[in-house]
Amino acid sequence: MHLSRYPRLHFAHLPTPLEPLERISAELGGPNLWIKRDDCTGLSSGGNKTRKLEFLMADAVAQGADTIITQGATQSNHARQTCAAAARLGLQCHILLEDRTGYQDKAYVHNGNVLLDQLHGASISIRPADSDMNAEMEQLAHLLRDDGRKPYVIPGGGSNEIGALGYVNAAFELTHQANERSLRIDHLVHATGSAGTQAGLLVGMEAMNSGIPVYGVSVRAPKQKQEENVYGLAQRTLDFMGLSPNLVAREAVVANSDYVGDGYGLPTNSMVEAVKMLASYEGILLDPVYSGKGFAGLIDLIRKGHFKQGENVVFLHTGGSVSLFAYPKIFDLPGYI
Repeated sequence: MHLSRYPRLHFAHLPTPLEPLERISAELGGPNLWIKRDDCTGLSSGGNKTRKLEFLMADAVAQGADTIITQGATQSNHARQTCAAAARLGLQCHILLEDRTGYQDKAYVHNGNVLLDQLHGASISIRPADSDMNAEMEQLAHLLRDDGRKPYVIPGGGSNEIGALGYVNAAFELTHQANERSLRIDHLVHATGSAGTQAGLLVGMEAMNSGIPVYGVSVRAPKQKQEENVYGLAQRTLDFMGLSPNLVAREAVVANSDYVGDGYGLPTNSMVEAVKMLASYEGILLDPVYSGKGFAGLIDLIRKGHFKQGENVVFLHTGGSVSLFAYPKIFDLPGYI
């Protein structure tokens, strides 16, 4: 599969490392755990959205855009990386942030990703929870066009068939790394939200006939809705690439929503445990919204025997540790004032 036929810019630090998690594997006493470090993609502290933005920003440039519009929650990792990519290309960037949590803590509304959005020079505006964010972006795009601008609208999470190409490519990269070290990957686990990462991985893994199942831990939507979102985007990606829709079967799409807790961006005890465990055992930082809940799901599934002794399980780290600074009180650390 020749992805070079699609426009792409190259600003991610690739390939990202694939590392063993030896201490946590020993502590949990189950499968052999590995981590794919997509928190190390390099753009504005890294994260999974950088892979998607290589293709999305190339499409924007090809269309002659001078302005980027996108949306996300207040502490959106996608917004931060989009702002950084726009800054690198000299494009204006407008970010619409949806107040999904209702948090008004100063650290949450001004620190973490929001601070970096502003450092990258983006224009930020807030929308209330449950807004039609796609409609809000289109309204802004219309106003900008009337003002003589050429806006390019990127969906939340960068999750459309163009953005998903970044994770089709990541599937190839990961499989190559495993082959080079004779590592048989039995399961690939990651946090799934806007669906682009999981859809791209599924398309890539199935196109290669890799035999590596992709297991998503949902951070927002209920199981059926999340799986339908992922499957729908996988089908659109296959169509965009000229591939058979039969490559990704509906039953290959798995999203476990047991670890969402009270809602998107709302902390859970299991997430706090997961963040503390990976930081103290392996020196790796997760985030409270995505990778923390994803890894919490992995820990619980190991304890329940879902992943077996001797299996090799790779956790895809989607980044986002910047948002730890937006949630300083939830970890109840000694010495916090």
